[in-house]
Amino acid sequence: MSEAAAARRGEPGQGPLLPEPPVPRYGEAALADLPTSALAALGVPGAANVLGLPAVPRVCVLLVDGLGWEQLRAHPAEAPFLNAMDGGPITAGFPATTVSSLGSLATGAPPGEHGLLGVQIAVPGTGRMLNCLRWEDDTVEPETFQPVPTAYGRAAADGVEVAYVAEPLYRGSSLSRATTRGAEYIAGRGPDQLADRAVLALRRGDRAYVTVYYAELDATGHRFGVGSADWRHMLRYVDGLAQRLTEALPPGSSLYVTADHGMVDPDERIDADTVPALAAGVALLGGDARARYVYSEPGAHADVLAAWTETLGDRAWVVSREHAVENGWFGAIGPGMLERIGDVVAVPHADLAIVASEREPWLDSMVGMHGSLVPAEQLVPLLTASRP
Repeated sequence: MSEAAAARRGEPGQGPLLPEPPVPRYGEAALADLPTSALAALGVPGAANVLGLPAVPRVCVLLVDGLGWEQLRAHPAEAPFLNAMDGGPITAGFPATTVSSLGSLATGAPPGEHGLLGVQIAVPGTGRMLNCLRWEDDTVEPETFQPVPTAYGRAAADGVEVAYVAEPLYRGSSLSRATTRGAEYIAGRGPDQLADRAVLALRRGDRAYVTVYYAELDATGHRFGVGSADWRHMLRYVDGLAQRLTEALPPGSSLYVTADHGMVDPDERIDADTVPALAAGVALLGGDARARYVYSEPGAHADVLAAWTETLGDRAWVVSREHAVENGWFGAIGPGMLERIGDVVAVPHADLAIVASEREPWLDSMVGMHGSLVPAEQLVPLLTASRP
């Protein structure tokens, strides 16, 4: 039983005992298992083929930002090709957010090992937060902050041609330096160009490993919401991208379509900057609206845990860092990574977003959000096509 649940059970009127959340299936069927399985399929020595992928000389991974399994299955008219592909769901990892999932797709490690543990995390020993998307802190070296060798580097070292195909906007960014090193970055604009350049990269050499990253579905969901007309329109583009890639695959290729997280549109919002109980004893607030890290002032941990538990009630899992780690939310924890996680971890499972109007004004304009352990955010597709 979690500390939060135990406290709630022990105090009259605290609400029902919450069940433990579903934990990502690291080492069985998680996004972190895809890159190592792909390397094994390519014949790279020492790579564990957890997913049992067939041996091929060419592997292409299409990562569609924000394409949750539940959202895909709910829209067969907009994505007929994707819904007809073979495959099923896997788990993204915690938190279910782009930074963490890109780290896992790069390294084959869970977030607890590669250390990209969310959008905003503490830099231990500094009293500062790092926004891992914007990465505005020049004192934090991406190659050091994310220390795990990449699957791209492992493949390249074994003679595989390795490419990462994405919009030019991300080339050379700190997050790209943390997650794409070892791959040649090939810039492309729009679905057609991304697909064409990926196919050209697949044809190079005797073996090839190509990742294609498409971000616009996620951006549209954040702005307009999941299932909105704009989101459905963008999903049609994604479906066309997957079909174009499939039809152009060179011989001896496998294509795997997956995502970094799903998305929900929470209607209820609670503001950590204006609710006194959520501000007391808090030194730093990290994470995101659906997966919060609360870093407490010295000596205030127990009070912060109790206050967040009582205030959020049965709308969120509120646990200590130790509980989240012990129960496998992050997978294995690498050296120096524990301190990046908040003393308290608060994860809404109901229709709730934990915003911070003063510290994070950009959240006010977002409709779609993600990060939680609930299936709508955790489950992502792993779909496959191949050309012998």
